[in-house]
Amino acid sequence: MNWLAHLLLSERNIESRLGNLVADLVKGVARRDLNDGIHRGIECHQSIDIFTDSHDIVRRSKQRLNTQYRRFSGILVDVFYDHFLAKNWSCFSPQPLEVFTAEIYQSFQAYRGELPPAVRDIIRRMSREDWLGAYQQITGVENTLRRISQKLSARRQRDFSLHHGINELKAHYHDLSADFLEFFPELSLHVHNWYSATRKSKVKSQKSLVNNIESG
Repeated sequence: MNWLAHLLLSERNIESRLGNLVADLVKGVARRDLNDGIHRGIECHQSIDIFTDSHDIVRRSKQRLNTQYRRFSGILVDVFYDHFLAKNWSCFSPQPLEVFTAEIYQSFQAYRGELPPAVRDIIRRMSREDWLGAYQQITGVENTLRRISQKLSARRQRDFSLHHGINELKAHYHDLSADFLEFFPELSLHVHNWYSATRKSKVKSQKSLVNNIESG
């Protein structure tokens, strides 16, 4: 799943949402300065990615794509699924998409906690160009793939043109839409269970720590 899905599935607080965003942007030792709330969001993001990447429905979506895109089929399907989430938004959220995205943009820009400057720059661009709302349109999906291509090109020092993969979305639109609508409720349940399990684990750890202190 791409950013729209990660943000919808976040806990409804700024740091969980930021964590689900910066998981793709901040790596390694650069994460050490981020607070615990953001780290929890990063862990949620990772749980979503692991569940998604190993799911049979997602594998089926990847196999629908032309073999020339097979190496990057995971990226394409992630972005395509965000398009279908935006198109079917009212099925998964009582809050209108434009209200949700406005809330995200405003809260991210108003956040005064520690964030790398590069992340601040991306948040400003995301808000200015409405990256999240743009998933509703085919052109918005294509622009997302262009940005990903630019990032890959800069990192690996060669040209990538993933935006041409938009033709795969058009060619398999109805089948990919059906895959998404079958998959997303399962992902939502997985995330709900992850939150419940991690909260219980945290409470158990806190109780154990208190007992150890008292017994010491």
